[in-house]
Amino acid sequence: MSISPTQLHLLRQDTPACMDVIHFNNAGASLTPRPVQAAIQEHLLLEYQLGGYEAAAIHAEKSDAFYTAVAEMLHAQPRQIAFTNSATDAYNSALSSISFKPGDLILTTENDYASNQIAFLQLAKRFGASIKIAPESPAGGVDTEAMCQLIRDYQPHLVAVTHMPTSSGLIQDITSIGRACREVDTMYIVDACQTAGQLPLDVQAIGCDFLTATFRKFLRGPRGTGFLFASERILNSEMAPLFLDLHSAEWPSPDKYHPQTDARKFELWERNHALVQGAATAARYAQTIGLEAIAERSSFLAQELRAALQEHAGIQIMDRGENLGAIVTCYLPQQQPQALLTQLRQEKIHASISGIANAQYDLQRKNVPWVLRLSPHYYNTTEEIQILTKKIFKIIC
Repeated sequence: MSISPTQLHLLRQDTPACMDVIHFNNAGASLTPRPVQAAIQEHLLLEYQLGGYEAAAIHAEKSDAFYTAVAEMLHAQPRQIAFTNSATDAYNSALSSISFKPGDLILTTENDYASNQIAFLQLAKRFGASIKIAPESPAGGVDTEAMCQLIRDYQPHLVAVTHMPTSSGLIQDITSIGRACREVDTMYIVDACQTAGQLPLDVQAIGCDFLTATFRKFLRGPRGTGFLFASERILNSEMAPLFLDLHSAEWPSPDKYHPQTDARKFELWERNHALVQGAATAARYAQTIGLEAIAERSSFLAQELRAALQEHAGIQIMDRGENLGAIVTCYLPQQQPQALLTQLRQEKIHASISGIANAQYDLQRKNVPWVLRLSPHYYNTTEEIQILTKKIFKIIC
């Protein structure tokens, strides 16, 4: 079911900031809808009136609803979901639960997120793990067939794939890679930071052991919130992240501790309950609209935006891949990136810049130092695309 004009009007009414700005920075942080903001403010007011512990006790059901809301979105069970402060927090927690020894292979892609690549390098330096980068396909993105063969040949200790990188519209085939991982019983972690809230995600079909994401992007939730999914085989193992606390583990005697048996072992006790409840509301909000409808609308807007930008000879569209999503990247050779961003913001148009430090492999391969990143979402309009492109054309003329 697609998003109708009437529904779009209501969704934009739910997003008052649409009246003041044109927001194409949803891959950075979306505009939050009214119900999300209301949930946060309601709990903060209760904390103001009663205190943090008391407010958390009164709103315990609302905080606990986080696990059900995220689980339903992922086709998982609530016990498999952990709340985290960010996607990177979730990812690092998962990595720290894996034991690495010299020679253990991490197989990943050129398009994995920069923070993940840094973490792999740390694991190599500290524990002697080795890193192998799967080859790119001619069309762009990891060569799925080649990567699956590498999985069969090398049986890596860990396979790590970012579903959609931060620096382009590429969507990678995480499901086919997951099938190859299951064939050889290899641990598999998926970074879905840019696709949670943009595309339907089914962890059973993906076949991953871990999946991590944030809420501030396409889920339209608050900053400072993320989640981690852990499979049953992870929960049933002795794996646990480093530095547990009194929430993620029990302390039955002075010389013993027991990690929790569900995904709470990947959490810490302290969290902002207002943000937890805002995140839960954001997950339910997306499901009410429908992830299939969101994916269809976002893909349509991205295609329209690429087509509009391509009409100017001075703009180079940089997205590569057989399957592209709602991140549109382009390079304007004659422009200075920060000056361009400043001019757009002066026009109340929100975008972002991805530089070489965010995507070493991707941007070096494309031979550009930076890209302008434009990320539409379902509440954006074709009229906003027209305004955006006219402003960009005016800047570069």
